[in-house]
Amino acid sequence: MNVNIYDTPEVQDFLKAVSGFDKEGGSDRAKQIMHRLLSDLYRLIDDFDVSPDEFWGAVNLLNELGSGKQGGLLAPGLGFDHYLDMRMDAAEAQAAIEGATPRTIEGPLYVAGAPVSEGFARMDDGSDTNAEVMWLTGQVRDTAGEPIPGAQVEIWHADSKGNYSFFDPSQSDYHLRRTIIADGEGRYSARSIIPSGYGCPPDSPTQQVLDLLGRHGQRPAHIHFFFSAPGYRHLTTQINLAGDPYTFDDFAFATREELVVEGKRIEDKAEAEKRHLQGPFTEVVFDVVLPATEDPEMQQRHKRARALEGEV
Repeated sequence: MNVNIYDTPEVQDFLKAVSGFDKEGGSDRAKQIMHRLLSDLYRLIDDFDVSPDEFWGAVNLLNELGSGKQGGLLAPGLGFDHYLDMRMDAAEAQAAIEGATPRTIEGPLYVAGAPVSEGFARMDDGSDTNAEVMWLTGQVRDTAGEPIPGAQVEIWHADSKGNYSFFDPSQSDYHLRRTIIADGEGRYSARSIIPSGYGCPPDSPTQQVLDLLGRHGQRPAHIHFFFSAPGYRHLTTQINLAGDPYTFDDFAFATREELVVEGKRIEDKAEAEKRHLQGPFTEVVFDVVLPATEDPEMQQRHKRARALEGEV
């Protein structure tokens, strides 16, 4: 039997008490947000006749997400990261900011403190001898097309098995993670390996949620970036490598048409020798445009817990 008590005065008064409206301490904003959140959840319990078994099953799933530090993995899977990007895109459209490289989600696998190089870095340690060599290069410019000298380019990506260093203890420290300071023409380059996509662990609480929604937990091959320079808007973005079966079916909703990049396989021996390579390689070019801003907050990446900056 479905019971609907949400709209009763008793429940409405109870919600106010639970949210701390009758207390002077605390944060007014926190109280308002909690009241809205609890109101929506209480109404949901009524509307869907949620049973105690279902409720406590959900609580247990939240406990597993927390203990496994998977909140940062499920959040993009439920579209929160992309929705926040959509809001920032809309704010920039209202401010008539045009021509900038699109942002997309950061993901949960950034690690602070990667080695810093000037102009060029080798990102891999040579341990994956079967991986395809990748030559990653690009230029950072402003919206007028002028180079931004000394722009900071932070890059991180998975190995050929879809695993990230730090989170995969079998990899060396900061494997496939580097910070490159662009040269006087705003150019950067890196030698690395072509990454693989990855999937959520099949027995994870994140995948349990996706299974309930009839969705997979796969990500395409991609490369993460932070771009920053004094006087310019910080850019968090990533590129997807064209041709991956999940390029346009990313469970994290990170794919944007402008950020799909076609790698160019180069077999010319002379071109390889210019880069001190012994054989064929794939060149990936990613040029970036940053808009100017005087707002110091927009020049910084947003605050969140990150590995070696805080718990993930």
